[in-house]
Amino acid sequence: MLIGSEWLVDAAGCRPESLTSVETLQTLFARVIAELDLHPIHEPRFHIFPQPGGITGFVMLTESHLACHTYPEHGIITINLYCCRPRAAWPWRERLIELLGAASVEVTEVVRAAAVSELVAWP
Repeated sequence: MLIGSEWLVDAAGCRPESLTSVETLQTLFARVIAELDLHPIHEPRFHIFPQPGGITGFVMLTESHLACHTYPEHGIITINLYCCRPRAAWPWRERLIELLGAASVEVTEVVRAAAVSELVAWP
């Protein structure tokens, strides 16, 4: 039984000014949501940390969630997208290069699957 797919994305070499821009991250979230036909439950929320900190972004989806954490002092963004329904691959590398100037992008997809008989109830 397929119970979801999760994408863990790490991008380095990003422009620090992009990683401290709520507008840039809103554009990133909007592109992911529109291009993967996801359904937000609310508007994306962003928390801005004091300098030299970055931004944490989050949106609940009917499919699950999309989150990001930026580290402008290191030029890094981490992204997590979890979907309970199959989705086509999204061009993470191309989009993060375009929107954030990323020099390298690592994408890991975790397919979550379990047979009902294998599910364990914890006390």
